[in-house]
Amino acid sequence: MGKFVIKTSEKGCHFVLKADNGEIIATSQHHKSKDSCKKGIESVKHNAPEAEIVEEET
Repeated sequence: MGKFVIKTSEKGCHFVLKADNGEIIATSQHHKSKDSCKKGIESVKHNAPEAEIVEEET
């Protein structure tokens, strides 16, 4: 099971989602507050299990 890690810097807070082996598999945008960052984590938890996989050409 992975884990969400909240990181704080001069830019604000952001979270990373880490796999069991410590590899970062997702990174969020920077948020102005830790509360906003936590809401972003909850949004990912809520929406990702049902998320559609779409391929886009670059």
